[in-house]
Amino acid sequence: MLLIVFLIILGLVVIPALALLSFFAYATWMPGRSRFGPLPALSAAEAQREGALQRHVRYLAETIGERNRENREGLEEASRYIAEELQEMGYAVEMLPFDFRGEKFCNIEAILPGSVSPRRCVVIGAHYDSVPGSPGANDNASGVAALLELARALRAERFASDVRFVAFVNEEPPYFDTGEGMGSVEYVRTLPERRVEVASMLCIETVGFYSDERGSQKYPPPLSHFYPSRGDFIGFVGNLPSRTLVHRAIAAFRAQRALPSEGISIFEAIPGVSWSDHRSFWRAGIPAVMVTDTALFRDPAYHLASDLPHRLDYGRMARLVTGLKSVVAALAR
Repeated sequence: MLLIVFLIILGLVVIPALALLSFFAYATWMPGRSRFGPLPALSAAEAQREGALQRHVRYLAETIGERNRENREGLEEASRYIAEELQEMGYAVEMLPFDFRGEKFCNIEAILPGSVSPRRCVVIGAHYDSVPGSPGANDNASGVAALLELARALRAERFASDVRFVAFVNEEPPYFDTGEGMGSVEYVRTLPERRVEVASMLCIETVGFYSDERGSQKYPPPLSHFYPSRGDFIGFVGNLPSRTLVHRAIAAFRAQRALPSEGISIFEAIPGVSWSDHRSFWRAGIPAVMVTDTALFRDPAYHLASDLPHRLDYGRMARLVTGLKSVVAALAR
């Protein structure tokens, strides 16, 4: 009788628990080692980049402010600013307009030409709109600023594949998760007719807020058992089909040792995992990774009027761009 009870417990409790633990170990294991200890002083290039990042965020979130359908003037001024910044770096910029329910919106694209496969590319994306009621310094002026400075840092490079820098419109509600009107959805929809083959995509989403305090980092359950409690790292987030891409990206980032980093490749249903433009690429079967400070799981000003530029850590953002240079090089080569 005791043997039967033991076998029942084993079958109902122990084996499922071990299987679940094994899955999360599989989902959370990442190659390389995260950086530990105090960060070194910024290099001369990073110090210059720090100032540029702050300038971008302040212009988008302070000078312009809200950027959405309720402030169309701000949305259009943001698109002009991004295009002009890329043009001043020497990029040929293409405005990619689309109509949605009688309104015109625009994605912005700049291409770093490849030397071998000009139609096969890596997309680096960030959305430039903000949620109504927020100036969106972290979400997502920080991502746009990192996109711009990454484009600047790579402009003299030549990789095998094209690198396409794309600023997406309409990531925020009411467009998110509707399948239409969202800038990245419209971008992916036009890829076949433009004869563009996307090998991989990096989504730079909300990357400016950091804290060294214990308990500053939250997670959807049960992930708190697998990750640190300090919000001092950058995250690489993918779904299960993008696991190889997540590993390639974080391995290249950790080799640079720019910032602490954590990664995961897990079900899209976990809260936060699919909450940005990378989701549009997943729907098309394209591997994609979100690079993020984890947004609402760390930043108390997420989607609020208090999401202001002075709260961001531009030194860490400068180091992030340093690490992302290595990631893009690894993917585009």
